[in-house]
Amino acid sequence: MENKDQDPESKPGKTISRRSFIRGAGLSTASSVLMTSNAFALEYKEPLVTGKEFGPDAITIKMKVNGITKSLSVEPRTTLASALRDHLELTGTKVVCDRGSCSACTVYLDGKPVNSCMMSAFDVGDKEITTIEGIAKNGELHPVQEAFIEHDASQCGYCTPGMVMSCVHLVDNNPNPNLEDVKNATRGNLCRCGTYPKVFKATLAAAKKTI
Repeated sequence: MENKDQDPESKPGKTISRRSFIRGAGLSTASSVLMTSNAFALEYKEPLVTGKEFGPDAITIKMKVNGITKSLSVEPRTTLASALRDHLELTGTKVVCDRGSCSACTVYLDGKPVNSCMMSAFDVGDKEITTIEGIAKNGELHPVQEAFIEHDASQCGYCTPGMVMSCVHLVDNNPNPNLEDVKNATRGNLCRCGTYPKVFKATLAAAKKTI
């Protein structure tokens, strides 16, 4: 009598069952993937990384800030923002979000705006840093700074230094900006007080003074 409990896929007379076929196919695929991965692993050679190692203790570095070369002792984890504020006492640079989202910490690195909270002090090298303290020349405010005062373009003040840095960079590189240019230049600067209209108005007014 035929055993009803017997697996119909494993009856005598069949050379291979469906279950055995699926199991075998899976093993074959896994073997192929492993062989391919091993082949890639043998072909790939990780590039040799060389460079000077720092830390964990503080190291003395030199940094050119606002035209003056200064020495400071910092740990490798020190950000540029921290180096400026905590070591050089240039507290005009503000740290608000501390993750590169608000641009309150904007400074210039060889004339280009960067978020100093996202940059290591060790990555500055021989590049020159300009902070909000270095915008005024010979005791005179930059036209953008004057316009911010005239048009009351700051409220709580946390975003103001970074906002000024972005607007000064625009005016210095585009003597005749329009409203869209100003909006584009400050698109990364977050103002929680919502003074954007006055910032735009002040920047456009400053541009007219520099023409």
